[in-house]
Amino acid sequence: MNIVLAASEAFPFCKTGGLADVVGALCQQFGSQKGNKVLLFLPHYRNIVRVSSLKVVPGVYLIPIGDRIEQVSLSYVNWGNVLVFFVGNRKYFDRPELYRTKEGEYADNDERFILFSRAVLEGCKFIGFRPDLIHCHDWQTGLIPAYLKTVYKLDAFYTRTRSLYTIHNIAYQGHYPYSSFRKAGFHPVDYTPEKFEYYGGISFLKSGIVFADNINTVSPNYAREVQSDPAMGFGLEGLLRYRSRNFCGIVNGIDTEVWDPELDPILPVGYDISEVENGKLAAKQALRQQCKLEQNPRKPVIGIVSRLDYQKGLDIAVNLIEKFKDRFQFVVLGKGDPMLEKAYQSLARNNAGQVAFVNRLDEDLAHRIYAGADFFLMPSRFEPCGLSQLIAMKYGTLPVVSRVGGLVDTVKGYDGTNEEAATGIFIDPFTERGLCRALEQALQIYQNKKLLLRLVRNAMRQDVSWDKSAQAYLELYRKTII
Repeated sequence: MNIVLAASEAFPFCKTGGLADVVGALCQQFGSQKGNKVLLFLPHYRNIVRVSSLKVVPGVYLIPIGDRIEQVSLSYVNWGNVLVFFVGNRKYFDRPELYRTKEGEYADNDERFILFSRAVLEGCKFIGFRPDLIHCHDWQTGLIPAYLKTVYKLDAFYTRTRSLYTIHNIAYQGHYPYSSFRKAGFHPVDYTPEKFEYYGGISFLKSGIVFADNINTVSPNYAREVQSDPAMGFGLEGLLRYRSRNFCGIVNGIDTEVWDPELDPILPVGYDISEVENGKLAAKQALRQQCKLEQNPRKPVIGIVSRLDYQKGLDIAVNLIEKFKDRFQFVVLGKGDPMLEKAYQSLARNNAGQVAFVNRLDEDLAHRIYAGADFFLMPSRFEPCGLSQLIAMKYGTLPVVSRVGGLVDTVKGYDGTNEEAATGIFIDPFTERGLCRALEQALQIYQNKKLLLRLVRNAMRQDVSWDKSAQAYLELYRKTII
């Protein structure tokens, strides 16, 4: 099968969140299977990493943006069994960040991803790679399925090409004015509510849902939520119900070579399920030392590794940390909303030794938090799948999570009677009171060492790898191209 994955980010080359981890892991899973030829297309951002052996495809090709023409170049690198192609255009991609600055999103993000979407399709022709399937991810690539069914409908090169569109987070829709529709080069006859029109403008994400041959999202429960609950579907629940026969949920996994406490070189001591007590103790002592927390064995450590925004519920967590700072220690790693950043900076400054806040992306520290914390807090208002709870369980850290989205599919909450199966704690209901109750429960579990160890080992036994999920994607691929 000839497979193209198109995304705006992929680990280890460029990353702002879980999308990158998922795309990178899927590429490696598909590339390792016989009979598959896998290409990944990414924008050539300024801060692309691990591309020292980059090779350049000779020549350039042209992409129309409205009434202008932009030149695009391609370069590539061999990444195991995957060829990674970088779409080059300095005007659009040579910038300090991927999507935004502290002042907000780049004003021309519509043009940037119009160019990228068409550059993927023209790039395949430029290098002579005829895909059986193009797997598109999130709003930044939502126009690719639309181009295949409109502008490229009669292009013989793509006669047999089908598209799969994966929604990683329906809250981010790429909503732009009507002028963006015209820049993209679609015909005005297609500007109808059934196709492109969306509240007088265009939604790149809606376009992907309308035109893709098949659609999926990143957990079965989230797939149900976005079809049934307007608060979760963000205005697209009706369209998703209409396309329900072509819509499903496949839960994410994690790269268990990157995330493996036994072989993790970043930890002071590697550990498996039989050595988890000593391994986590060493990791916790090292984490406390690095983050300048008191070495107090009576207090459990709660870790947070997250984008700081409303979705993640970390505005509520700020108040709760203040209340529980005398009974827990907290380590928070993340960046995002400026107001939340200030709130966590103030919290850490006023509670030195008990609360630490690191305001950056730091993969090494993330590994240490997953290993060194006793509990991992995810008070999300909605969560399509989540990767952090999977990593936490792999490292023997019990997730404390909201009862939403993929968290329901992946965590078994302790209810006082299910210690043989439980792997974490549910925040239920999602209120400050519900979160207080969950933290009280976490403290009780921590004080019962026998119960704590039982739940930790339950968590570590979970299969959080990509094996089953990747097979489900391949089956969906085959179904899509038939």
